[in-house]
Amino acid sequence: MKYMSTRGAESGLSFEDVLLSGYASDGGLYMPENIPKIPQSDIAAWASLGYKDILKRILSLYISKDEIPEADIASMVDGAYGAFDIDEVLRVEQLKDGLNVAELFHGPTLTFKDLGLTIVAKMYDYFLEKRKRHMTVLVGTSGDTGSAAITAVQGLKWVDIVVLLPKGRCTEIQERQMTTVISDNVHNFAVEGTSDELDIPIKKIFADWEYKNRHNLCSINSLNWARVLIQMAHYIYCYYRVCGDKPGKTEVEFAVPTGACGNITGCAFAAAMGFPLRATAAVTMNDIVHRTLSTGDYHVVEDKGMSWASAMDISIAYNLERLFLLANGYDKTKTKEIMENFEKTEKVQLTEGAVEQLKKIVADSKSYTNDQILETIRDCKKRTGYTVCPHSATAVRYHFDHPTKIPRVCVACASPAKFPEALEKAGVEIVENDIVRAVMKMPTKHEWMRKGEDWEAILRSKIESITARAKANA
Repeated sequence: MKYMSTRGAESGLSFEDVLLSGYASDGGLYMPENIPKIPQSDIAAWASLGYKDILKRILSLYISKDEIPEADIASMVDGAYGAFDIDEVLRVEQLKDGLNVAELFHGPTLTFKDLGLTIVAKMYDYFLEKRKRHMTVLVGTSGDTGSAAITAVQGLKWVDIVVLLPKGRCTEIQERQMTTVISDNVHNFAVEGTSDELDIPIKKIFADWEYKNRHNLCSINSLNWARVLIQMAHYIYCYYRVCGDKPGKTEVEFAVPTGACGNITGCAFAAAMGFPLRATAAVTMNDIVHRTLSTGDYHVVEDKGMSWASAMDISIAYNLERLFLLANGYDKTKTKEIMENFEKTEKVQLTEGAVEQLKKIVADSKSYTNDQILETIRDCKKRTGYTVCPHSATAVRYHFDHPTKIPRVCVACASPAKFPEALEKAGVEIVENDIVRAVMKMPTKHEWMRKGEDWEAILRSKIESITARAKANA
């Protein structure tokens, strides 16, 4: 398996190349040059597999044995989930009113990001130890990615991580899960801005190709292909939990809380491999994804403020680029044109034909207000006795509002225990959790990026100091 840029400037890359990178040199994202197709007989046979075995199969399809032998992939997967609080890693709760909830939040930071980042960190360690090479990971977070990434890589010999978090726009628990990690290889910046604003200096630095290579910079956000790759597995696993006795023949719909589109892109790729999956996107009032998918109106609008589902408050959803490439049949020229026009003008109107093709990838989308999110948390508790987080509530709202004749799974991407403020506002009993209780008592540490300061210069200074220290310790 080889990899390429969505915009065509790079091709023939190894998995290691794209894992230890960020944006492509032309500003695009990395994708596999082809998508493996799973025979119908194999789809039926996989029904008996657990989550870990499904993940091993998926990784082996996209990673050459010359890069990571299957035995080493198996070892990584088997050793990755010891900190999860259930043996099966994730599970599907089957509730009243046909509500199936995929609980993806049983990891150490109580979010679905743990599923992917525990493996990504092991892959980093695998390749970097072979090369005796240091790497600095840059992360811009809207809530949960930062804490999951920090937890995954803290203490790794060959990795430093720099996280930019939007001060006051994460919940206190989300912020503390980042800033309470006092480790020499963890560097947190509290930024006086939105998650989209803090992404600007990160993207500028990745665009400086010579600088990126000199300092061995990498991204661990879902712009990193490995994140999307690993996320295919949880859709396939959850598919088998609800498809009944005809695996491969029964279609299952997934309602997916959506921000930067990394999670739903995993679903789209699993469907492209041959699994009968249908994806729908549920978003907050920061609705660039819904507008693009429903009308083709792909443009940046003024930030509408912090929703209760803060990790989904995105005004530039970078994984839309991968969905565009899937929708247009891997036409890199068309994708390049769309994205370069968007970057120049911050506004593109997709053609009616392009929207129709996109809807074959993500069938539907809806945007929900803060009031609707709180109402759904209350309604779900009343109707089923089950408590959802505000992010997961967007998917549940879609389920309640849109009856279906096929099985549907609502993706629960974070534990409700992380969002006591939202539960209290909704009038629902707060969910207690030992991880949350512990993190609220720990000391915190972070640096600042304040309004009016040169954030790119601050970030470059931090990167250069990390590189100098790594060289001194080599």
